[in-house]
Amino acid sequence: MPAFVQRTTTTYTPALVPPALSLPAIEAGFPRQLHPYWPKLQENTRAWLLEMRLMSAPMIEAYADGLCYTDLMAGFYIGAPDEVLQAIADYSAWFFAWDDRHDRDVIHGRSAAWERLRILLHATLDSPKEHLYHQDPLVAGFADSMVRLYSFLGEGWNARFAEHSHAVIEAYDKEFHNRTSGIVPTVEEYLELRRLTFAHWIWLDLLEPSAQYELPAAVRENAAYRRAALLCQEFAAWYNDLCSLPKEMAGGELHNLGISLIHHEGMTLEESVKEVRRRVEECITGFLDAEEQVLRYAEEIDNGSVRGAELAAAVRACLFNMRNWFSSVYWFHHESGRYMVDSWDDRSTPPYVNNEAAGEK
Repeated sequence: MPAFVQRTTTTYTPALVPPALSLPAIEAGFPRQLHPYWPKLQENTRAWLLEMRLMSAPMIEAYADGLCYTDLMAGFYIGAPDEVLQAIADYSAWFFAWDDRHDRDVIHGRSAAWERLRILLHATLDSPKEHLYHQDPLVAGFADSMVRLYSFLGEGWNARFAEHSHAVIEAYDKEFHNRTSGIVPTVEEYLELRRLTFAHWIWLDLLEPSAQYELPAAVRENAAYRRAALLCQEFAAWYNDLCSLPKEMAGGELHNLGISLIHHEGMTLEESVKEVRRRVEECITGFLDAEEQVLRYAEEIDNGSVRGAELAAAVRACLFNMRNWFSSVYWFHHESGRYMVDSWDDRSTPPYVNNEAAGEK
């Protein structure tokens, strides 16, 4: 299915996908979904970015819509209440801003600034209300996101989300030290780290407030459910690696599956691209198999009781949105200005980032 025009309409129109990145299985088998709240979502997230000081008004005007962050989330979490989707979209915009700060801190060797931010983010996770008015926009924006996300489900979900988030912060720290030390992780080291820096378990956790149901551990740990969940995330992370390889090589990045394959497996650039693509395609076929198993599992859960029916409906809703990751991620990479490196004045510096860390040049 063709992608939709950004900015002002949800009418579908073809997107240009380079042959090396084209996945006919996605275009044919994973119809693109879009939450009806999307136009308001886009407007509100622009306002939130300005309120939180995460982007300046000129930057928002020039780049925010073209980065397509709200489009990405509006394609993931179909069926979410509007206020849940808004909180997720704002958090996602924060995550991209944090990722950009991390990259700039690496590039400019700002170890002390990064360490301060790392410590503050850990503290904010544990007591977000105490950091709502912090001078660093990234800390204040994170605090605002956590207060909102913690409000939707119970303490068990909140603790799990915090645990996963602490792990992501530490993974970013690991990547920081790898990059500043010139270390390219091995393929296996990279895959383990990538599951954290891509925040696999965070995006999967957010399926639950979208479905308005906290899944019990027995469901989350079910082999078929876990496999489907992991594959949708692996697809997203590895397709991101495939699409961002030119940007990351231009910027001297060391963390990309393709780069690890070149550095440690002796592959040429062409061979590494082919191997990453192979892994991406295996995620699609693997997910389709796991999806059938999860649907059968949901039928078993739906045992005639009210609780069984509610739980089965939640499982199906989460599975449906796992499926939506494939199409939303796919089109996002061909519409977002985040990956249009050839259009930048400096291929190593995104035009929408702020090169300053909080409080220093």
